[in-house]
Amino acid sequence: MEISINNKPADIVLENEKNMGDLLTGFEQWLEGTGSRLSGLCIDGMDISAAGISEIFELKLDNIKTLDIRISFIDELSMEALAELKEYCNMYADSSFEERARLQKKWEDSAAKAFLAEEIKDVHDLSCLSFTGQGILPENLSSIAEERYRELANPNEEINNTEKTLLEIINRMEELPLDIQTGKDSRASESVQLFSGMGEKLFRILFIFRKRGLAFDSFMVDGMPVIDFLDDFGAALKELTTAYINQDLVLIGDLAEYELAPRLLKLFTALKDFSLAEAVK
Repeated sequence: MEISINNKPADIVLENEKNMGDLLTGFEQWLEGTGSRLSGLCIDGMDISAAGISEIFELKLDNIKTLDIRISFIDELSMEALAELKEYCNMYADSSFEERARLQKKWEDSAAKAFLAEEIKDVHDLSCLSFTGQGILPENLSSIAEERYRELANPNEEINNTEKTLLEIINRMEELPLDIQTGKDSRASESVQLFSGMGEKLFRILFIFRKRGLAFDSFMVDGMPVIDFLDDFGAALKELTTAYINQDLVLIGDLAEYELAPRLLKLFTALKDFSLAEAVK
């Protein structure tokens, strides 16, 4: 049997493997930690999608002449799954009640949904609720899928495009003590939600940069190793949560204005500096 990977000859020596299941199990173990995933096969000229791979596990290797194993980077597969989710959302929003039931079933059986369940679980869970009418509207889910796609497609550009919104959120966090004191509870709650969402976005982009070459052992945020900075940030967030539970309004205000808002800005600045340095390479 001639074996290739992405149409390039591969030096793979079979030992005790008898069927496709044996071969692919070993291959996936080899892929662990490489940032890549099995994305499909071509067996004797017949294409097998990722969703159909499980159906050929019992296929005997002796009966195969040529095997091309397709692999893709996880970020590429993530973008494909997010793009497919966005397409489903758009179709769902424009469909009749009967058609929506068919689309929901099709999404449930899709490889994109299965991939998101493993790699981007929060978006997967939102899709499960949205398509059953229990969560956010498909239109809003489409916007989330598009944002996640942009982060993966061009994190440098996404950081730059985030600056205006981030500064507005920083300003609102600095005003949080006054909002609490003057009874603007709904604005205060919204400010905290916006801050949380922006923090999660910056963390996602940080780890995207890490997968693409940013060295955590040398990356500094405000003169502090990034790991230590994240630990301090996490501790401040936990303290804020405790303050909310205890309704300690003074502590909530102090944490928001003097701890969390400045830290968010420092993290953004470090990520922006890194993105600019990468852009000129």
